[in-house]
Amino acid sequence: MKIALLSDIHGNARALKAVLNELKDKKVDKMYILGDLCYRGPEPKNALETVRSSPAKVLKGNADEWVVRGVLKNEVPDNALALMNQERDWTVERLSQEDVNYLSRLPESFLESFSDSVTMHAFHATPTSLFDVVTADHSDKELEEKLSIDTEANIIVYGHIHTPFIKTIGDKTFINTGSVGLPFDGDPRPSYVLLHIENDTFSASIHRVSYDLQRVLNQYDANDYPNSEQMKAVVKQGKKP
Repeated sequence: MKIALLSDIHGNARALKAVLNELKDKKVDKMYILGDLCYRGPEPKNALETVRSSPAKVLKGNADEWVVRGVLKNEVPDNALALMNQERDWTVERLSQEDVNYLSRLPESFLESFSDSVTMHAFHATPTSLFDVVTADHSDKELEEKLSIDTEANIIVYGHIHTPFIKTIGDKTFINTGSVGLPFDGDPRPSYVLLHIENDTFSASIHRVSYDLQRVLNQYDANDYPNSEQMKAVVKQGKKP
């Protein structure tokens, strides 16, 4: 069985389509998208429609929650709150109420058993929060304590930090998919993970996809996106603002 794991599209429909085009050639059996579908990119409607037309099982991320109810105080730095809500309002204006309702109804985790000894727990940030941040440089103990609440699963998959990694600790493998639309690891190319399962064994690998990044940069300006200069810098450099 071959499984594709994606996350954090952030309204970058062009990046998403580049990944999906590559996955057609990979002939994957299942696909999971772990949230943050629309917000902070130049094509929220296109990105969401592309997600919904795919065969993927889809989770909710913190940015999807923000689209539904706005960005609240203490969820971002105070000096960013007004601008991020302006970006949120811009996004909502381009979606239908049914789109927003779809985001509100998304589940927050999946627990999937692929064989007697291969079980995956997938979520956006942590098993108990859409917002908490657990990075790759956390200690092994912290990764286990914060991400491995469900002891049945031996594959733990999440998004949120926009930095892909794969790390095995004991009998558990921790996977971050990185980001399709807004990478933060210095490589602006979209990332995703392929999970190969054969009988009772599995392996995982990180993949990057080239795409027309300049056209996405142009879209921010053409679509009058608020905060376009900062967001273009993030997309171009693949680094957190």
